[in-house]
Amino acid sequence: MQTFSPSFAVCSYFPIRRRRITTASPRKSNLKRLTSRVVQLTRRRQLHQIMEEIEIARERYGKLNTIVMNAVVEACVHCGDIDSALKVFDEMSKPGSCGVDTVTYATLLKGLGGARRIDEAFEVLESVERGVAVGSPKLSAPLIFGLLNALVDAGDLRRANGLLARYGFLLREGGSLSLRVYNLLMKGCINSGLPQGAINMHDEIIRLGLKPDRLTYNTLISACVKAGKLDAALQYFEEMKDEAQKFSDAGLFPDVITYSTLLKGFGDSKDILTVHKIVSEMKTYIGLFIDRTAYTAAVDALLNCDAMKGALCIFGELLKQAGGNPELQPKPHLYLSLMRAFAGRGDYDMVKSLHKHMWLDTAGTIYPMIHEEADHLVMESALNDGQVDLAKNYLGSIITRWKRISWTSRGGMVALRTEALLGNTKSILTPYLLPQVLASDPIESVMMPFEAAQPLLGTVKLNEVAMRFFRDSAVPIIDDWGNCIGVLHREDCRELDSPLSSMMRSPPPCAVTTTSIGHVVDLIVKHRFKMVVVVNHSSLFAGTANLRAVGVFTAEQLCKLVTPVSETPGLKPSFCRSLALCCV
Repeated sequence: MQTFSPSFAVCSYFPIRRRRITTASPRKSNLKRLTSRVVQLTRRRQLHQIMEEIEIARERYGKLNTIVMNAVVEACVHCGDIDSALKVFDEMSKPGSCGVDTVTYATLLKGLGGARRIDEAFEVLESVERGVAVGSPKLSAPLIFGLLNALVDAGDLRRANGLLARYGFLLREGGSLSLRVYNLLMKGCINSGLPQGAINMHDEIIRLGLKPDRLTYNTLISACVKAGKLDAALQYFEEMKDEAQKFSDAGLFPDVITYSTLLKGFGDSKDILTVHKIVSEMKTYIGLFIDRTAYTAAVDALLNCDAMKGALCIFGELLKQAGGNPELQPKPHLYLSLMRAFAGRGDYDMVKSLHKHMWLDTAGTIYPMIHEEADHLVMESALNDGQVDLAKNYLGSIITRWKRISWTSRGGMVALRTEALLGNTKSILTPYLLPQVLASDPIESVMMPFEAAQPLLGTVKLNEVAMRFFRDSAVPIIDDWGNCIGVLHREDCRELDSPLSSMMRSPPPCAVTTTSIGHVVDLIVKHRFKMVVVVNHSSLFAGTANLRAVGVFTAEQLCKLVTPVSETPGLKPSFCRSLALCCV
């Protein structure tokens, strides 16, 4: 007796499902993955890695197809290496290779335009026009648009207009240039520093009967912001919304680019009321996805308006949204914007917290330049908070880590302020300021012997020694017993018939022989002394009227000690001295 089989019954009643058989070759699938890999590396600007992987793929698969190699040309152009793009183009053009097509030529023309090699770009176009170009591409709009876009990005309107005059017939629609061309020309006006030209072009668009699209309005609003015409920007913004409602055109409604542009304009003008209005409208706009760029623009605008609480609220909202959408994680430059604002206010705790979380919650790469500025801002916040010693510690760690600091930068100015507050005795850059000596050495090691200073008797009249003060700006004055009783400065020599003692400054600034060089330098710099008299330790307690001087140290001597490391022969540069070579 035959037994009942449920599986047999089901299979006999229902039709059998057959598995789909993939007919694509493994090589073709691998080349698709290779193309995707090239695109990913292009976004990261890792051209060297792309070239290495292309060589490996050639060894594994042999000849690569045109799609893959076009992606490589695009990578070269995107990374700004037009010479490598030309080499790849030549390899593709060789007999037996994958060949070139219109996409290859369009990408190459875009790269030549971006590299400002306009003559070569026109030579390529002329070869295509004459029909002698490799691959026999047809002269078409994509070729012209690639070069035109590059010229517009460079702000070269003269060459862009020349290109349109010669090949503009390919871009005409209904006898006139297309709206896309006008959008590019408006962008070119902005990039060339002529935003008013973009605004004037709007009238020509309307006269030709062309209907502005979202890109047109966004470009117009950007031009108004660049020109400082914020009222006109708001007018185009309202017109944009009215036209979208009138024609029920969802593609004409403002997008995040529109709001971001307006926020930048009104943020720079510190119009806090309008900024709040734009942010509120953007957040309540149904169907509008606020991306990272828009959030960043809102935070920057509020920071420019000194609305610190509002900026922190938007920043907190961004971090909250990023918890569910990694695409919203803030970029490092947003952390820097917040740190700059709070560092100026001396909010050390906030800057320190932002510095810490920048490494944990940021998206993208934190380049060394960003890291260095972040360290500078922590130092600035500590200094503005009154924590000078903490700022000194940060300055030391910055020098150790980065081996340099630019005096013209914001961090360099903070370093100078820190050094001024610390003085020479605590300065960590003193070895550079005085490369020939150590600040801790005693002053007697560099002082001028008192006899070499050629002191003058206080009873001598000025008319007898007047020529001495044409040579020396300050001269020590002694009494009949050889004690130093003061210092006479050139600017105090006003009465020729008077004795020197009546015009001198007394008592003279003094330091004992064991005083450090750094302390004496502080006296000269802080009090603007032209001369400090050096005495023995025992003489100082005998009273100011009986100062038996053994030497002097002058401002002129200090200037001679401050010499570049390169002018100090036989001196092995210390760490801080070599640091000076990196300072600009």
